[in-house]
Formats: sequence, structure tokens, C-alpha cells
Amino acid sequence: MSDSKRKILVTSALPYANGPIHIGHLLEYIQTDIWVRFQRLRGHEIYYVCADDAHGTPIMLKAKAEGITPEALIERFSAEHRRDFDDFSISFDNYYTTHSPENRALAEFIFGRLDAGGHIKKRVISQAFDPVEGIFLPDRFIKGECPRCGAPDQYGDSCEVCGATYSPADLVNPRSAISGATPVEKETEHYFVSLGNFTDMLREWTAGGHVQEEVQNKLREWFDTGLRDWDISRDAPYFGFAIPGESNKYFYVWLDAPIGYFASFRNLCDREGIDFDAFCQAGSSAEMYHFIGKDILYFHTLFWPAMLHGAGFRRPSAVWAHGFLTVNGQKMSKSRGTFISARAYLDHLAPDYLRYYFAAKLNHRVEDLDLNLEDFQQRVNSDLVGKVVNIAARCAGFVNKRFDNRLGATLDDPALLDAFVAESENIAAFFEARQFSRAIRAIIELADRANQYVNDRAPWVVAKREGADDELLRICTQGLNLFRVLMIYLAPVVPDLAGRVSTFLCSPVDAREAWARVGEPLLDHRIGKFTHLLKRVEPGQVDAMISASREPGPTANPSQETKMSEKKDDTIDIDTFARVDLRVARIVEASLVDGADKLLQLTLDTGGERRNVFAGIRAAYDPAELVGRLTVVVANLAPRKMRFGVSEGMVLAAGPGGKDIFLLSPDDGAEPGMRVK
Repeated sequence: MSDSKRKILVTSALPYANGPIHIGHLLEYIQTDIWVRFQRLRGHEIYYVCADDAHGTPIMLKAKAEGITPEALIERFSAEHRRDFDDFSISFDNYYTTHSPENRALAEFIFGRLDAGGHIKKRVISQAFDPVEGIFLPDRFIKGECPRCGAPDQYGDSCEVCGATYSPADLVNPRSAISGATPVEKETEHYFVSLGNFTDMLREWTAGGHVQEEVQNKLREWFDTGLRDWDISRDAPYFGFAIPGESNKYFYVWLDAPIGYFASFRNLCDREGIDFDAFCQAGSSAEMYHFIGKDILYFHTLFWPAMLHGAGFRRPSAVWAHGFLTVNGQKMSKSRGTFISARAYLDHLAPDYLRYYFAAKLNHRVEDLDLNLEDFQQRVNSDLVGKVVNIAARCAGFVNKRFDNRLGATLDDPALLDAFVAESENIAAFFEARQFSRAIRAIIELADRANQYVNDRAPWVVAKREGADDELLRICTQGLNLFRVLMIYLAPVVPDLAGRVSTFLCSPVDAREAWARVGEPLLDHRIGKFTHLLKRVEPGQVDAMISASREPGPTANPSQETKMSEKKDDTIDIDTFARVDLRVARIVEASLVDGADKLLQLTLDTGGERRNVFAGIRAAYDPAELVGRLTVVVANLAPRKMRFGVSEGMVLAAGPGGKDIFLLSPDDGAEPGMRVK
């Protein structure tokens, strides 16, 4: 892409307004938000809009079951969705609803344009009718066996196993998902879009680089079988927009839902004075991208471009699909506690953790992504805390305490900073192409180089030398500038952390056009006091999230309870032992404890986090010899209040006592925060 300023409109698929947001949904919104934030950092004019998908029979039936109006139901879920998205730092420029006057006007306009162009026709059809509920059944409210592959329990419009699309009448052994009754056929007149009229246009558009290669291959199958007329109407009772001139016919939700993208943008344009036509009319030089899941390809790569083209609007620059999310290698499950709502996650874990993990695994292909919870903990702790934040933790204290919070006027190694800046366009290309995992790998490789620099220059050693203040300041200035570059690159991924870093550095790493200033180091610059920027993911947090998400199951049987109660009091099982969290720590400060004959007071760097620990090793070690040394600490030991202060962990040592006490030391290649197994 050109580096000149671009105009870009971006959307994510609309969440349905009858249930909470869960982490499967968040995969898409996080992917989109990272791309949008990256474009903002590059200085482009970009708008990210979305809305609740608020129409359809499921909304109507759920509201009826709760004894409220559909409007009250969608308003409740809209408030929940907005709160969850806000708390995950999803940076919509506008979040709206499809049940809006803008959407009604646009739906009627597009329908009128299609009708005037000869693309709308009416015909009488036989449709499934629930004789118990007295309602025509939407495709998704009929279940049965797939007519192509025979998979059971499939919906009436498409098969989740083989991807086939079909009419509900084609299902084998159909049943109503509302009452369980066998549907009967009843005649009714419906409106259709003649999708086949757009075959040549759609073949050309889909082959023009506007969809991923895997999607193009799938579309060829649909073209080969022929594009069928698209039913765009539903009979009353129905919650949606009435078709003009009709009293009991409504636009099918899949007609007005994608139009909701434009309606949300129209609402933003009217409020902010943005030129709607400059982005949406045919011939527009702006770009328009849709991020979607692979399950709604047919609607976004065939129906939607056909509607836009037939109504005189521009078609998407690209439709980008992603795969599904699994957890620990399996479909999300309520019984296993892995069907995790956004709120259940937020009650226990920071949003940046999930954003980072998704980014570290996402690419530009239509591939499923697995959230492995053990890998999630290790990757976040190792990369974000142990590598990135650790750089600042190892340098900032010296600047705060010895140099009045002011960075030096020169760098220790300008060429190293130049090398980091030189990676800017390479990393930008990965973000642009949605190859986020490659961008993350490149950034973490730089973080490894930065940590190696700090290891080699050892500011904790230089700090003890007489007359080395200038050298120490250059080293710390270098380290914090390397950290700043990394955080500009990571800002689209971890916006909450980027905000805290901006405050600490007194310089925004997440501002619009910040990417262009990555090569401008902070010199003779005042910074803030360093505080903990990011805590580690603790196993107990993940366990608590899973427990909160799990549906109640059967209790343990009596024999299991008896066996557990018969265990000896002085033994523990392997599961209990596995909960002991052993971490590598660097001793950054060590001092004698007044009034204690055996204790030393240690300040430990456990990978971006400082801890105060009292250790009974005074007889064996001179405090000055310990500074800079690596050791092993029990990181999840509950804090203990002592006469001299609070001890926040335990360093591990062995030996008979007295002078013969030996700290357990990891290999030289270890880094603070690494887990010891």
C-alpha cells in the first residue's frame, strides 16, 4: 500500500442482540481493532463502525418469553455489548443498532434501486410452518440432517460440517426448533433478489483479489452450482422493517443487517460532518474492508456485493474471513468451563493478555485458532512481562533514583536504536497484511536483543562503580528508548499497556501518527516514576475464570470423597505440588535488616514486577555480592507480615545452615519471570 494518507472504512460482523459477547466473538473484534489501531498509528483517516444486529424471529421470541418488548430486549443487550467492547478497548468510532431510522431509510432505498433495476421479483412459495406455534419458521429454527453429507442437527439454511447451503425443504427429518413439531408446508408470497443477474460481476469481483484464496476456491463451488434467487422477505409476526406497500411482509434480517454497516457510518457522518458519499458511493477512491467469520461468507461475498452494485454503491475493497476459536483444542464447552463470556474473562484477567495472545497466533488465512490456556499464561508472562516490560523495569529505577527522572542527552549505542527503527517498515508490512503473528515474532526478537543489551551492559554493576554515572545514564537512556520503540510497535495490540507506558515515559506511544516518530529518541527528557506496568498471569486467575464459566456438574461420588479424606496430613498430592509457581528472579537490591541476625532484605525483579523478600541467608552472603544475581523464588506464596515488613515470596536455598547456605541459581540463559519446571 502507498504511504500517502488513505481514507478507510472498516467493519466487523454485527453481534446478534439476544445474547452476551463471548471470547469466540472477541477473536474477530480484537483482530479488527488491532488493524484499525495500526492504521491510526500510521496517520490514515480511518473509521471503524459496527452495530447490534437487532432484527429477526429469535429476538421476537426471546422478548416474548421474557415478557418484554423486542425494543427493551435489544436495548439491554446493546448496553451489555457496549460495556464489554469498551472494557476490551475495542475502539469503534461508532457503535449503533440496525433498528434505526438510518437503517430503515437505507434498506428501503436499496430495495427500491434493486426493484427499479429489475432484480426483484415475487413468487408464491411453500414454507415451513410450525402448526403448534402458528408461525412461519426461519431457516435457523428448523433442524434436521444435512441433505448433502447427512450430518445430524444442522440448521435449515446451511451445514456447519460440510458448508453446504440449501433450502429448509431439503433437510432430512426436519423439526421445529421452537416446539419440536414436524413442520408443515404452507403457501405464502415472498420477495426475491435475482442473484443470478450478478453472476458475471461477482465472478470478476471475487477473482480480483478482494477475498482470500481459500474463500475464492469455495466461491467457485457456489458459482459452479449456480447462484439461486435470494429470499429477502418474511411474514408477520416478525420483528424488523416492514416492506414498503406491504402490511404483513418484512425485510429478512439478512437484507438489513449488512446495510447496518452503512447505517452506522451514516449516523457517524451526520454527527461528525464526514462525507458519506466519499466513502460509499460507486467510484469512491476510499477503501472499505469487512472482517467476518468464515460461517457468513455467502452473505458477505455474494449477497452484499450484489446489493451494493445493484443499488449504485461501491463494493468492498476486501472481505477478510477468519476461522473459529477453540479452547484447549476443543469447541468451547459450558460443561468444561471453556465457553467463556467476555465479562467472565474480564472479571479475572486483563484484556491485553487475550489481545496479545490472539495477535501472536493470528495470520491472514482462514484458519481456526486455538486458545491453549497453559500456553496463554506462559506466552503472556514470558513475552510481555518477562521480555518487554522487563526492559523498562531494569533501567527505570536508576533514572528515577539517581538522575531526577531525566534521561540523558546521548545514547550508549545509537546504532542499536537505528537497527530497531529500521525494522519499522517490515513490521508495518506484517500488520498491514494481517499477519499479526509474524509482526509479534519480529517485535519479540527485538525485545530479546534489547534484553541482551541490558544483560551485557549490566547497569546494576555499573551503578556500583565510582564515577560511572554518565555511563549508567547512557545505558538506561538507551534501554528505555529501545523499550519505547517496542511499545510503539505493540501499541495496536496492547492499548491499555500502551496508555500506561505513555504516562510513564511522558510521551505517547499510541498517538495518531506515532509510527512516523519511532526514530526520534527521547533525550534530555523527563520521565515519570516507574510503577508496575503489567502483572503476570497467575494460574489461579485462569482456574477461577474456568470455574466461573463452568455449568454445575455432578458432585464427587462418596468413594472419591472417602479416599481423599484418608490421605495423611503430612503429605500432598502431585496436583497440589504442581501449584507451586517457581520463577526466575534477579536480585536488584540487597541490604542488611536492622535487628535481625539472619535476615537479608532483597528486592527481586520477577519480570516487570518488583517484590520485597526477607531471606535467612545473612551468614552466607555479603549483600553487595548478590545484586545482579539470578535466583529462584516461590512466586505464588501468600505475602507474610513480619516484624521488619511484608515478605512477598521465598527464595530457594539449600545447605546445612550457617555459612553453608547456597541459593538455587538458574542457568545463565534464564531471564527474570521465566517459569522453572
